[in-house]
Amino acid sequence: MPKQHPIPCILMRGGTSKGPYFKMDDIPQETEVRARVLLAAMGSPDARQIDGIGGADTLTSKVAMVGPSTRDGVDVDYLFAQVSVDKAIVDTSPSCGNMLSGVGPFAIETGMVPVNGEKTSVIIYDINTQSRIEAIVQTTDGAVEYEGDARIDGVPGTSAEIRLNFMDIVGSKTGALLPTGMPMEEIDGIKVTLIDVAVPMMIVRAADLGKTGYETAAELDADKPFFARMEALRMEAGRRMGLGDVTGKVVPKMAMVAEPRETGNVAARYFVPQKTHAAFAVTGALCVSSCIMVSGSVCDGIAVHPDGNDCTVIIEHPTGVIDVAMTTLPNGNSVDIISGGVVRTARKLLQGHLFIPSSLLQP
Repeated sequence: MPKQHPIPCILMRGGTSKGPYFKMDDIPQETEVRARVLLAAMGSPDARQIDGIGGADTLTSKVAMVGPSTRDGVDVDYLFAQVSVDKAIVDTSPSCGNMLSGVGPFAIETGMVPVNGEKTSVIIYDINTQSRIEAIVQTTDGAVEYEGDARIDGVPGTSAEIRLNFMDIVGSKTGALLPTGMPMEEIDGIKVTLIDVAVPMMIVRAADLGKTGYETAAELDADKPFFARMEALRMEAGRRMGLGDVTGKVVPKMAMVAEPRETGNVAARYFVPQKTHAAFAVTGALCVSSCIMVSGSVCDGIAVHPDGNDCTVIIEHPTGVIDVAMTTLPNGNSVDIISGGVVRTARKLLQGHLFIPSSLLQP
């Protein structure tokens, strides 16, 4: 066996994240072997990720694995992995809506899905959340179009629009919109909403933690006591949500909310969870938008409630805003979350083979 094992991949920016996209069949699916392979691919654990292609940041240490699906009405299956930068941890419990942005283009580029006119619909099954997403990809002239006029905050320039329509998003990990049955409760004297839409989350009011909610990511990251307090709250939130001991895991995620400062419905900061997201995660945006729609949540009295059952929620974050198209239906004193959609972009950066030590493939 050669000492270096080649793995075909496409390096892509997906939304505000970046990482390699692999065909599922090219990556071992036995958990321990897969973890070794992905750690080596990204260069972890190492703060610089000098011996791999990771970007030394949680947003650029992500992996997408994609394969043809055998599920009815689904084109491809998608498995996301968050690779820790400085620890030997590969977490497949959460999903990533930004990396999801590149799944449709990758499926078309690799021949898993044929081009179908000026726009090609790709139905994706998200293995992490056991949900379906429709990605509408621009395919002018019979190929994926990456250039266009769509702009998303957190990414310079413009690119072709990719519309993501999320289905089956309620109860991604816990099976319920509100895993504890309460729109708001207290943990250690702090009011929280524990909610599961696209990703399980603990959402808190910034003021309750002594913050404005308008801090930069760098300002928040520098406050170590703040993160220690948030982590303690998150541990208990995970237990209450039925997720067990979440030590070393990235779910539940966390967000804090404040009144909007400009034209948005709410200002929010999202945590990943040991660091502040430079912008805002797509799945987190779906969850915070849903929290706004839930009467009695921590967003009450803070967020500007949008009108109608088909509405757009605008979340102000450190580098701009993210718009979420929400479809809901009243259900007595509660609400049913039907679907959520966002506009993202993606770009193919590099295509070729990534090399890892062959010894890592041994059982």
